[in-house]
Amino acid sequence: MRFLHTADWHIGKQLHGFSLLEEQQDAYQQLRQIAQEENVDAMVIAGDLYDRKVPSEDAVNCLNGMLVDLNRQLKMPVLAISGNHDSATRLSTGQEWFSATDFYLNTTIKQSLTPVVMGNTQFFLLPYFEPHQVRETFHDESIRTVQDGMTSILSEMTQRFDADKRHVLVAHFFAAGSTHTDSETLVEVGGLNAIPVDQLSAFDYVALGHLHRKEALNEATVKYSGSPLKFSTSEAEDVKGCWIVDTETNPVTVTFRAITPLHDLVILKNSYDQLMDPNQTFNVRPTDYVAIQLTDSAPIPNVMEDLKRRFPQIIELTRVNPRQLTTPSQTVEQIKQNPTELLSDFYHQVTGEKLSVNQKDWAASALVKAEGELGNATY
Repeated sequence: MRFLHTADWHIGKQLHGFSLLEEQQDAYQQLRQIAQEENVDAMVIAGDLYDRKVPSEDAVNCLNGMLVDLNRQLKMPVLAISGNHDSATRLSTGQEWFSATDFYLNTTIKQSLTPVVMGNTQFFLLPYFEPHQVRETFHDESIRTVQDGMTSILSEMTQRFDADKRHVLVAHFFAAGSTHTDSETLVEVGGLNAIPVDQLSAFDYVALGHLHRKEALNEATVKYSGSPLKFSTSEAEDVKGCWIVDTETNPVTVTFRAITPLHDLVILKNSYDQLMDPNQTFNVRPTDYVAIQLTDSAPIPNVMEDLKRRFPQIIELTRVNPRQLTTPSQTVEQIKQNPTELLSDFYHQVTGEKLSVNQKDWAASALVKAEGELGNATY
């Protein structure tokens, strides 16, 4: 049995207001091509097919088109689960006839306890779950945490192991020792919802979803596929792709296949003048998403508007060296100064710079206006 492990498609997601549907279509086509090149027997999607529980019509049409193409046109079996971003109820619509075309989409714990058998492998498709769902499934009020729930689930699953077959768990959760990126939704609080990796040792391979970097967990047979696209600047240097898993070998063989983003996400760290200099070249395509880390500390009027003319798809603007503001203490002598002198001293102590002539003129004009309004006030 050879299968492709992917997850976290997040169809319908936007990147700082930019639609990613075009990129998601392109990433799917690359996954499709890899599946054909590797001659896989099935594609495993470990949750978060959609980005929102109530996806847009465009997102629904996009995902439906992918699944129809994969399962009906290519005749490829699909084994999928719902993630924490999916609505299990909406995603399960029509599942009564899914298995007729080898399309298995589990959205409940009860479904996960019956393995899907393909070739020499039993697949246990466990969707994202909360502790109360496990309590209700097993009628056990003692289940209070995700770890408690996983213990009950795994106990039931292992009782259904066929000793002559390999065993694969497909799941969507946070494994203990994993690392987050900025684009992920936290589903664990204080480690209470983290699943210890050694709790999964009964399986020959564990295909995980939820975390968006394949490097989030460094285990030989327990792996996150990561998302097919870069969803935040913390993933800018990542190589995205999927795992090809072969259960014929012992232990299973796991190989990574990379995909190339249609529009990359690039971080540029430089000064405003350098970024706007027409003679400066950067390794950025006009359609790439750009996160700018500005090295200037001084205020720059209309900085975002100016930078967007050079880099149309800016998704983030931060300052590497933000101006450090301090609250200076004042002596009696300083308090006795006139307002213009006080302002000059304050500005210098806070910014380290002196007021310009224009700034002094503006301040003096504002002071005269304020004093006039105060003198005309009626009490």
